Amino acid sequence: MAEKTTSYLDILRQRLSKENLDKLLSIDNPALHEFVARYVEHCNPDDVFVSTGSEEEQRFIREEAIRCGEERRLAIEGHTVHFDGYYDQARDRKNTRLLLPKGIDLGLSALAAGESLGQLERDAGLKEIHALLKDIMKGHRLYVLFFCLGPTNSDFSIPCLQLTDSPYVAHSENLLYRQGYSEFRRLGRKARFFKFVHSEGELVNGVSKNIDKRRIYVDLSDETVYSVNTQYGGNTIGLKKLAMRLAIKRASEEGWLTEHMFIMGVHGPGGRLTYFTGAFPSLCGKTSTSMMRGEKIVGDDIAYLKIKNGGVRAVNVEYGMFGIIQGVNSKDDPILWKALHSPGEIIFSNVLVLEDGSVYWIGHDGEVPKRGINHSGEWFPGKKDAEGNEIPPSHKNARLTLNMKLLENLDPRIDDPEGVEVSGIIYGGRDSDTCVPVEEAFHWVHGIVTKGASLESEATAAVLGKEGTREFNPMANLDFLSIPLAKYIEINLNFGTRLQRPPKIFSVNYFLKEGGQYLTDKLYKAVWLKWMELRCHDEVKARKTPTGLIPLYEDLKGLFKQVLKIDYTREDYLKQFKLRIPEHLAKIDRILKIYSTKVPNTPKEVFVELENQRRRLLQTREKYGDYVSPENFEIVA
Repeated sequence: MAEKTTSYLDILRQRLSKENLDKLLSIDNPALHEFVARYVEHCNPDDVFVSTGSEEEQRFIREEAIRCGEERRLAIEGHTVHFDGYYDQARDRKNTRLLLPKGIDLGLSALAAGESLGQLERDAGLKEIHALLKDIMKGHRLYVLFFCLGPTNSDFSIPCLQLTDSPYVAHSENLLYRQGYSEFRRLGRKARFFKFVHSEGELVNGVSKNIDKRRIYVDLSDETVYSVNTQYGGNTIGLKKLAMRLAIKRASEEGWLTEHMFIMGVHGPGGRLTYFTGAFPSLCGKTSTSMMRGEKIVGDDIAYLKIKNGGVRAVNVEYGMFGIIQGVNSKDDPILWKALHSPGEIIFSNVLVLEDGSVYWIGHDGEVPKRGINHSGEWFPGKKDAEGNEIPPSHKNARLTLNMKLLENLDPRIDDPEGVEVSGIIYGGRDSDTCVPVEEAFHWVHGIVTKGASLESEATAAVLGKEGTREFNPMANLDFLSIPLAKYIEINLNFGTRLQRPPKIFSVNYFLKEGGQYLTDKLYKAVWLKWMELRCHDEVKARKTPTGLIPLYEDLKGLFKQVLKIDYTREDYLKQFKLRIPEHLAKIDRILKIYSTKVPNTPKEVFVELENQRRRLLQTREKYGDYVSPENFEIVA
């Protein structure tokens, strides 16, 4: 052991300047020092920069990203643009793998149509990735960075060590995450930290050359993420969805939850602020809900949930947004739009840059420009790539990266080490024909099973595939699970049994149609939120249907007038909140088939709750027929 200690310290002394060595060794954690030394020696960078996260060091990293061409300045102060390689524009599902011991199978591949990762035998995966990493940083500088998932000095804190040779990746993470150097110093040898090793590999014209050797491997056993030969943020910003897989596994072992959820505060009467979390699959309104004008945002993407004093407390894992920019406009996204057009540190990626240094993306206000520079080089309308595909002005996966302090509706409690107490949990999907716009579950188990574990989202013709195809996505988290789905549902169910004050569980559906027309407007979600806020405090009554509790017309009429200055008609209410029994029965059949045939060890509560719901629906159909007016159902407290 003594020889090993000398060896790694010798490597650090030889390869690091005294200033950088002192910064590293001021953290009392030999395991951390050994890890850094191992990859300094193995990846063989020309230079090593250890960042404490000071403002001066963050500025240095940003300037390095500009100096080496990974970012370029734009017209507005603080704004830069980054271009990924033409074929390095999205998460590489094919080459992203969970590394698992031999014989372990999570059984997820048969379920997910989205980004659920394949598996690779751990020893083989580690051998392959280390062969790719050998000497890969020659000619590069290695940045050693320290972050914290969740607020610092908190029960929620997970310290993270990032090694990368890309100043763009380092700059991005400085915007997206809380600095963690002081957390490592505070915890010393007690720190149980996530580890991330990234190299962009050999560069040509400033972008990763060897994307045929692009690999992103998640070692669940050692809580380490490896990423090579790629720059795209979804593959390289490991603290986001890749770290989420590590956290889901750790949470499953420790009795808390890692969820694909926003956290927001909704204002109620008398200045009250009530906190909700929400899980929505992609393109179902998650960001627009969390960014609702007049309310407060704590986080837009990932939350840790823990039990504190009988209730649920939640924190935003991140401190920034790495969001899809396509479709962001001044009408639908006024707060984000304002931030994107004001001075402040923002990285735009794979957008169109105009001659005056402004940027344009698909869905931006105004006409499409006639020329500019994007990820394909000089761009003009009608330009085609080598395969004959027309190149749009911005990539459909173009991104914005910013720190949330730039948002005027940021809740100051984002950094509360205790988190915020959650009063409601919202599950939302894209559903044209079944679920009402807003509904409350009867109790925790009913909500987890019929709203969370039964969540589906319809494909859209333009983006996801054949219109109307329903994608099964329990808790909007299937793509990111690192444990079997049955175990994940069981953990959610058990979590509720330990609560003295369980949050109410709701479903929302912004996409209900009749005769091909949407029955609600995008703006209406503001009213559904206000109704849920009142329900969390038992201040309005509800009607009890076979599938849950729905609003009374009189309450919605008042809220529409108060919130949107709209006269809400009884005719609209009857259409929107009609019980559609055939569609509900078909959904139960779909969900039961999945759990009975594809999910081994499904908790019995799933089958019990769904069969009970079926029984209630059949009884109601006998009495009223297939489609039932909401006013046929009794009013309850």
